[in-house]
Amino acid sequence: MKSFIALSLKEDIGPGDVTSESSVPQHVRKTGYILAKESGVLAGIEVAKEVFSQVDPQIDFKALKKDGEKVEFSDVVIKVEGPARSVLTGERLALNFMQRMSGIATRTSEIMDILVGTPTKVLDTRKTTPGLRAFEKWAVKIGGGVNHRMGLYDMILLKDNHVDYAGGMKEALLHVSEYQSMRTQKLPLVIETRSFEEIDNAIVSSDETGIEITRILLDNFSHAEVAEAVERYSNRVTLEASGGITPENVRGYGDAGVDYVSMGYMTHSVKSLDLSLKSTPNVS
Repeated sequence: MKSFIALSLKEDIGPGDVTSESSVPQHVRKTGYILAKESGVLAGIEVAKEVFSQVDPQIDFKALKKDGEKVEFSDVVIKVEGPARSVLTGERLALNFMQRMSGIATRTSEIMDILVGTPTKVLDTRKTTPGLRAFEKWAVKIGGGVNHRMGLYDMILLKDNHVDYAGGMKEALLHVSEYQSMRTQKLPLVIETRSFEEIDNAIVSSDETGIEITRILLDNFSHAEVAEAVERYSNRVTLEASGGITPENVRGYGDAGVDYVSMGYMTHSVKSLDLSLKSTPNVS
């Protein structure tokens, strides 16, 4: 993430911040305040701190709120003090990160509020902005969610195409078993299913091959079908519902008793939280 921040600064600053350099005297020191301009859940404090630190170590950074804390309109979130040019140079990138991360944390927190009273936890997906995945998944955790796999390297997730290309469920699991045996640390195994027949096939095949399933993913199952799957299989395997899950229908999956729901909604079309840097601690 530090490397990505450095690349982002290079993209933004290029050979120099010509506006600040041409208009603000070099010796001037100023204070800036990052303010919330709407209510939400805050995320990205440490990222903003790193941005300002990379811009100029002389900037004094003081967080007045914490990641995961709810903020309201006009709340002062961060105070920065240092060379005025440097404060202005770091402003936009720090806000970009914080606004996006806070938007994701806010949306995740809203989903968790909907699921209160159910056993269901919310997972993110790989539907993230390229290059920003670590930041966006961090924001999901800050908002109370749980991270799914980070990428293609830290979990085996068998989908229909993997099974088809391998020649069938049992054949795919035999290959997975062989692959796992060559690793010093076994990877979690999740199998995507689209019907009860596929769930049964996955469980039977795992018994036959001796490989342990971490979780079965119920793809595009209705609320009633999820409830039935919970009744039939929850004593055997952890269950995850996925596909077309929105704030409007997520409670039904929680009421069905599924262990997890995975939602691309939290990251792929998020509205950023409105934050702004001002020269005074007052919203104008």
